[in-house]
Amino acid sequence: MSAVLYRAPGPVTLIGGGPVPPERLAEAARLAPEIYAADGGGDVVPPPGHRLRAVIGDMDSLRDPAALAAAGVALRRIAEQDSTDLEKCLYSIAAPLYLGVGFLGGRLDHELAALNAVAKNPDRRLILIGREDLCLLVPAAGLAFEAAAGDRVSLFPMGPCRGTRSTGLRWPVTGLDFAPGERVGTSNAATGGPVAIGFDGGPMLAILPAAYLGRLARG
Repeated sequence: MSAVLYRAPGPVTLIGGGPVPPERLAEAARLAPEIYAADGGGDVVPPPGHRLRAVIGDMDSLRDPAALAAAGVALRRIAEQDSTDLEKCLYSIAAPLYLGVGFLGGRLDHELAALNAVAKNPDRRLILIGREDLCLLVPAAGLAFEAAAGDRVSLFPMGPCRGTRSTGLRWPVTGLDFAPGERVGTSNAATGGPVAIGFDGGPMLAILPAAYLGRLARG
C-alpha cells in the first residue's frame, strides 16, 4: 500500500471507468466538489464548473494521458496489482466521505470488485452510485435514515452476520442470521419514516434508491 497522496478536508467524488450517468455525477460533484478519477474514469468530462484534480491507478485503461497532463491533471501511476484502481484511490486519498460514480453497471466483474472494495474497507466511508441504486456499508454503529413507505431497502451480506436492530422495515431483520450463499435481505421495504438497522459480524451492504444520496451523504 502506498502513502497518502492527497488529504481532502471534505467529501470527494471518485469517477470510475464504468457507466457514468451524467445526472448522478452532477449530484455527486455538488455534494463533493473535489474530483478524482480511477484510471479510465479520467476519460469522463467533469460537470461544468468542476475540474479533475488527479487520475490514480495502474493506467492501463486511460485513453489519452498526455492530453490530461497538458490540461494540468496529475497522473498518479501505482503499478501494484494487489488492489483495484478504486482501492488505490481509497488508500491514496484521505477524506471523510467518498462518492463513487462509474463503478456500478457495465462489466459484472468490475462491479463485483467495487462492491468488494466497499466491504473490505470499513474505515472508508464510501457510497457507490449507479443510475437506479446506491450501495454502502452498514457501519458497525448501524445505519439510520428517513425513507418513504414502500421504498426499497435491500441488504446483502458479504460475510456471516446477525441483525441486532431493525426499525422501519416491512420485514424486520432483528435476530436473523445472514450469510453469502444462505439468507440475504434483498427487496425489503420501508414502512415510512425513520429506518434504523444494525448487525453483528458482516460486512453487510445496504442497497437503496439513488435518490437517497443527499440524505445519506449528509448523515
